[in-house]
Amino acid sequence: MTTPSRAHSFNAAAAQYAANRPSYPAALLDAVEEITGRPLAGARVADVGAGTGIATALLHERGADVVAVEPGDAMAAECRRTIPDVPVIRGDGNALPLADASRDLITYAQSWHWTDTGRSVPEALRVLRPGGALALWWNTAAAEKPWVLAQNERIARHCGVGLPYGKRPDDGDAARLAGIADLDVTRRLLRWSRTVPLDVHLANITSHSAFLVLGKAGTRAFLAEERGHLGETFPDGMVQETYVVDLLVGTRP
Repeated sequence: MTTPSRAHSFNAAAAQYAANRPSYPAALLDAVEEITGRPLAGARVADVGAGTGIATALLHERGADVVAVEPGDAMAAECRRTIPDVPVIRGDGNALPLADASRDLITYAQSWHWTDTGRSVPEALRVLRPGGALALWWNTAAAEKPWVLAQNERIARHCGVGLPYGKRPDDGDAARLAGIADLDVTRRLLRWSRTVPLDVHLANITSHSAFLVLGKAGTRAFLAEERGHLGETFPDGMVQETYVVDLLVGTRP
């Protein structure tokens, strides 16, 4: 399945995505403010690949003048439903539907990896004001947890591809892989956790593209087996998901 097809697979599960995906800790936006040297309140922000608006809502709550940029029909509709006060613009990071030098900050929450950095980096630089910043972040599961490692192995066997939960690159590789090594880049790793019912954890896992392109029958087969594995690890039915938010902030000259 091609990368564009995988990226648009989320439209088939927009409500599932909105209800079960993890959010982000307050420390993340604190770090963005610290690194950029300005408060989010009043800042002109574009949240690109906004999906159902998980990060967009947090930016809005901080007082940012934020717009959501989202290519998918169902994801954009869910975003509008969740945060009706925020404009949702159809588009993606490879061709931003925004004016030159019009934004103080552009954010990509769990979405930068769907872009072509040969196009998305110049587009971000075009839209950012001088001194503006590009902030990219991902929730990555704490890979030292034995049950996470075992689950990743089962997912890889079942789907033929792992979820983005594995080993994080070192600082130099992080910027290079993100395509923003030529900017003034700062990286932070922020640890946090949430405790959720087993069904929420499983719905979160199966809202990833590896399962969405697998199909319902293949996903049902995984869930039947995985419920048993996790029931042994979490007999009370509550799963502690521990994340490390991998944050990269690149400042425009």
